[in-house]
Amino acid sequence: MSAKEAKTKTTGTPHKIHEVVKYPDTVLTIPAEKVTEFTPELAEFVEEMFETMYAAQGSFKERPEDRLTLINPEIIDREGKQVEEEGCLSLPDIREKVSRAGWVKVRAQNVKGEFFEVEGEELLARALQHEIDHLQGILFIDHLSRLKRDLVKRRIKKLQKNGEW
Repeated sequence: MSAKEAKTKTTGTPHKIHEVVKYPDTVLTIPAEKVTEFTPELAEFVEEMFETMYAAQGSFKERPEDRLTLINPEIIDREGKQVEEEGCLSLPDIREKVSRAGWVKVRAQNVKGEFFEVEGEELLARALQHEIDHLQGILFIDHLSRLKRDLVKRRIKKLQKNGEW
C-alpha cells in the first residue's frame, strides 16, 4: 500500500491520506466556508480526514464508535475555565498552555446534514474549541500572549533554518 493510502478498519476501502498543512502556511489563517452540500463525496472526505489524522498520530483511538464528525460546528454555550497544555498537528512539537472554557455545548451537522448538539468538558471541550478555532482561521498560538507567541515563532524559524520544520 502506498504512503498516500490506508485501509479503514470499518470498510476496508482505501482512502487518500492528505498532507497535514504546517504553520506558517497562510491557509491556516483563512476561515472555512460553510458546507452546504451533503454528498457521498463529503462522506468520503470525512473518512479521508480520519485516516489522515490517524496516519499523523493525531489520535490513538481508532474505534469507530469514538469518532465525532461535526460539520459547520458552532459553540452555543460555554462555562468555566481550564488552562492546559495544547499541541497541534500543524505545529508539530510545539506545546503551550492555553486558557479555554471548561465546558462547551456545540451545535453541528452530521454528514447527512442533520443538526445535533454535543456537550463536552475538560479534554473534549478543549478539543472542540481547538478544532472550531481552526475553522475560523485561529491557531492555539493565537491565544498566547504576544511574548509567548513571538518565542514560539522564533523557535519555528530556527527549526526552519536548520531544515527541521
